[in-house]
Amino acid sequence: MLSSSDDNYGPKGDVKPLYHINSDNSILARAQKRKDLLLIKQQQNIETILAKAMGFCPDVASNKQPDADWIEHFIALCEDTSNESMQTLWAKILTGETLNPGTFSIKSLQTLKHMTQREADALQKCVSLCAYNEKDDSHFILLGFYKKPSLFDLLRKGNKVSLNLGKTGISFPEILTLMDLNLLYRKEIESAVLKSGQELTFSFLSQKVTLKAKSSDLVLSYYKFTQTGDELSKLINYPINNVYKQLINKALDGEFDLTWHVNKSHAT
Repeated sequence: MLSSSDDNYGPKGDVKPLYHINSDNSILARAQKRKDLLLIKQQQNIETILAKAMGFCPDVASNKQPDADWIEHFIALCEDTSNESMQTLWAKILTGETLNPGTFSIKSLQTLKHMTQREADALQKCVSLCAYNEKDDSHFILLGFYKKPSLFDLLRKGNKVSLNLGKTGISFPEILTLMDLNLLYRKEIESAVLKSGQELTFSFLSQKVTLKAKSSDLVLSYYKFTQTGDELSKLINYPINNVYKQLINKALDGEFDLTWHVNKSHAT
């Protein structure tokens, strides 16, 4: 029969804790102090973000101002952010919304609040692969293309050419993470069928590329950013990944004429 000391158990038979807090202050006073320290830290975070936002604001006057409810949500969602890199993203959001109210939705703010630094780094990697289509104000990651089979070759699925994103430094789990955050749509999306001689122009921050189809029945495939992804990707100014650019040139060279030129709106 096992023996044990009665001193190890409370009146209800529960095990007594091995340690206890020895303080001259009451538990209420300690709780109040913890609350005060939290409020101080939150205030410091808010003021740091506001100061960063002031630094990002161009020296121009604006008659616009963010919606009051939006500001309330912004403060409530950013106040627990202590990481400097994440604070910078919050500051850029506030600057963008101040200059052009309606740029960032509450949903984007909520997404950013729950993002970790690792997830923000994954988004940054994606932005370096991100093309911008000015016609529909959308961002996407080009994955490759295929040629639709002709009526005389129905059994052939068409030769699909894919870009190996793994060579650019981003992993598939990171892509899945951004999909889980609702920054990227989960399914690959296809373009309309391109005709011979048809041109498409996309921007990669400081560079633009024009694709001209050498033949008809070509279809591009890509990952498309969601509205939230579109909004948050605008916070990150990152040049095109050089390896990704090389992959595009190599993969598309056979069926497209590619012309790269400077994007004057982002030229330094």
